[in-house]
Amino acid sequence: MGRHGTIAGRKAAQDSKRAAMFTKYARAIIVAAKAGGDPDYNATLRVAIEKAKGIGMPNDNIKRAVKKGTGELEGETYEELSFEGYGVGGVAVIVEALTDNKNRTTSAVRSTFDKHGGNLGTPGCVSYMFARKGVIVIEKIEDIDEDSLMEVALEAGAEDMISHEDSFEILTDPESYIDVHGAVTNAGYEILDSDVEYVPSMEAAPKDAKDLKALKKMIDTLEDNDDVQKVHHNCSADLEAIEL
Repeated sequence: MGRHGTIAGRKAAQDSKRAAMFTKYARAIIVAAKAGGDPDYNATLRVAIEKAKGIGMPNDNIKRAVKKGTGELEGETYEELSFEGYGVGGVAVIVEALTDNKNRTTSAVRSTFDKHGGNLGTPGCVSYMFARKGVIVIEKIEDIDEDSLMEVALEAGAEDMISHEDSFEILTDPESYIDVHGAVTNAGYEILDSDVEYVPSMEAAPKDAKDLKALKKMIDTLEDNDDVQKVHHNCSADLEAIEL
């Protein structure tokens, strides 16, 4: 399954990092709510709230984050940052962050790359190997008719749908992501995971087990950082299946 792993692996990873994900989704909601606190009129906020609810984030936490974003409650101001570099084995890595302290986040990301055999590079050094895409993942269960799901997605503006062993992966351009996400949800499909991601156009992988573990440890450490929202990579190996 490469960069996405299996459904079981995804669920296990989400469960193990649930507390950290609350912090990340709260920040995403705060930033989205700056454009308006009503999810009926702010599609980006609506998706952020749906994703937060999907991991069991309490409603009180969600409401508080929205109020911080709209200014009803005092809150932090977050800056969006992006980092690019390489992990061991020539694996390209892009890190997206929301932070209230640029120096702290930059130092932590650089240190993590260095500690695990990676190299933090300059903007643009690896992003040319990726395309920005909306990605919507739905678990493959008996009740889902593939043709019907594809029809809903394509009519809403999706570019493609890929059938994996245990999931369907819907791809959109970033501008159509919100529309497709809404259409799929309104049609009654349960979305396991979704986001606008960097989808690799080429892949790489370390050749030995030691380097694979170092890469996994680097990515895990980055993802555990509260400032980091998302880590994208082009490793063809299923890192979630690797035991440290």
